[in-house]
Amino acid sequence: MARYREAVCKLCRREGEKLFLKGERCNSSKCAMEKKPYPPGQAGKGRRTRKISDYGIQLREKQKIKRYYGLLEAQFRGYFEKANRKKGITSENLLIMLESRLDNIVFRLGFAPSRRSARQLVRHRHFLVNGRVVDIPSYQVKPEDVIEVREKSKKIVVFHDSMKRVKENKQLPWLKLDKAKLQGTVLELPGRADIPVTFNESLVVELYSK
Repeated sequence: MARYREAVCKLCRREGEKLFLKGERCNSSKCAMEKKPYPPGQAGKGRRTRKISDYGIQLREKQKIKRYYGLLEAQFRGYFEKANRKKGITSENLLIMLESRLDNIVFRLGFAPSRRSARQLVRHRHFLVNGRVVDIPSYQVKPEDVIEVREKSKKIVVFHDSMKRVKENKQLPWLKLDKAKLQGTVLELPGRADIPVTFNESLVVELYSK
């Protein structure tokens, strides 16, 4: 499966904000955005002063969301088309579908330090959904789905290290975590207000509507 293989810190620098692609490292002084808060490349320092067109603003917002969730262009466009066919507000449908990906749920529950790590753990068949192994990161979870670490995978260090970083008061209201059992439950699909991102997803709709 095609995926981005280059340094992910360049993506944050290109978008001009932290996308938290490396988990805890992004909150430390080691974060590339702390050391080099400008776009990568020889002309990086001068790009911030350039005036950006409306199209450029829309494109950058799309790129931020796409990179935040770790998708390639074709995958992201597919999600948009599905969101556009659904009833309701297209931009909100899009975010809810992205949040409902299994790799994102694994990350949100705290089983992995980053979405990239969560994607790898899912592909390596470490998770059960309602008692069955699911190794598809894009699998769409539903309300009342139970996601848990496989019994034979519970001794893997990454899960226990990740659980130590989980703070109970930062759990999302639409997810329930049982740290002792390494098990999480999707109580309901999130509303827009429940998704902790600051993206202006309506700009994506404007971009693709041209």
